[in-house]
Amino acid sequence: MKTEALLFISQFLTIFCLGFQQQNVHQRRYMAAAATSVIIGLAQVFMWKTMPQSTPSQMVTWLAAGPAGIMFSMWLHPRIFKKRG
Repeated sequence: MKTEALLFISQFLTIFCLGFQQQNVHQRRYMAAAATSVIIGLAQVFMWKTMPQSTPSQMVTWLAAGPAGIMFSMWLHPRIFKKRG
């Protein structure tokens, strides 16, 4: 179960940061986009080592993390970077 949790966190962070980064790039937030790029790389390190020998339950856990990560990034980004107007 520990591996499933770590895979979920790894994939959640990867997809969350990809969504967050896309919004940063679109809004030309250079430093925020650079920071999310580093986090994406760090989150993927564990996945690269674990996924080749993963079990079916680990694969399902990994797949479930993606939708959760993208939805959370879409919800959180506008709350962190409120439009000035």
